[in-house]
Amino acid sequence: MEAGPQAGTEALDVNDQLELLRRQYLQLVDVDKLSIPGKALVPSAVQSLLYDQLFKPEALRRGPPERYQSRVLNAVISAIENNIVDPSEEELSDDLMSVLATFLASTLPREFAAAQQKAYVTYTSPSPLGQRDAAQLTLLESRALISASGTTGLRTWEAALHLGAFLMSTGAEGLVKEKNVVELGAGTGFVSVLCAKYLGANHVLATDGDERVLEELGTNLKLNGLESSETAEVAALRWGEPLEATCVNPWTSEGIDTVLGADITYDVTVIPALVSTLSSLLDAYPGIEVIIAATVRNEDTFSRFLRACRSLEYKIAVLPFRAPPMAQQRGFFHSTTTPLRIIQLRQAKQAKPPKPPKPALPVMRVMATTSLQ
Repeated sequence: MEAGPQAGTEALDVNDQLELLRRQYLQLVDVDKLSIPGKALVPSAVQSLLYDQLFKPEALRRGPPERYQSRVLNAVISAIENNIVDPSEEELSDDLMSVLATFLASTLPREFAAAQQKAYVTYTSPSPLGQRDAAQLTLLESRALISASGTTGLRTWEAALHLGAFLMSTGAEGLVKEKNVVELGAGTGFVSVLCAKYLGANHVLATDGDERVLEELGTNLKLNGLESSETAEVAALRWGEPLEATCVNPWTSEGIDTVLGADITYDVTVIPALVSTLSSLLDAYPGIEVIIAATVRNEDTFSRFLRACRSLEYKIAVLPFRAPPMAQQRGFFHSTTTPLRIIQLRQAKQAKPPKPPKPALPVMRVMATTSLQ
């Protein structure tokens, strides 16, 4: 069981407590898991700072949806009220109460409807709270577990955040910087955007097999200033199908260095196709590193994936990376109650020299279709 949301925050100064809350708020962390300061919020100057940073109407260009803002503000006001000792000297901010009154007078969508709507989610790297220029990426997501279109690829899952934290750690040095990277099942593009924008990749190819997801991937590249970049592209890649050269990709002729995947092993029915694609990549580009992060919801399903890889004589290593409990995290917030693992795949046997020409991954350039405000 993870510790409560206040665990690990007692020693933080007020500015760091507010920064932690801001990072969680922008990521739309569940309200009951927010690190909302108690007594530290009572001074009027702190309430003013909180209003200016989170709740002032023009404070955030791409902030959380109103329903989420309303729930967080209710929790903040309750925390302040519970810590007021002398009502004659301490009081709630008029600005905060005014925003709350506006929410109460509004017709906000119900919880189910709100979950289906798209929302901006901003992820901050797990850097020290005093580092105000921490890496940030904003994605447009649907927070529903399964969207109305039937896909799970329109939200960022725990394994992607776990992989992101690993890639920013010292243990991942050399995996991405100045490398050609392919992401399988990219979903919202969290890992691909991180690699292209902040980790110094030479080129990133974000792939997925769902047409709707591919459209949203294009939108998220645009949100992060990568729509016209030569560093990142979007490709349609359906697992199990042959890697046929359908267009010219100069960078793939130079080879692929790293293949990444997050939360792509959860469905036992797609494991054969996934392993087939991994096999094609490993055969076509000998020496590549394959790094896969998984939330192990079902041990049998994950074991089947590992057995399928071993049957092809791949060398499998479990990387020794552990994220702290969510209450102690400083960015890329994700639950660790369900086991999270990161594995590395390599060819164990001597690979045959590839036959020229190397197959290029079929690239479909996807234009962003969502209007960005």
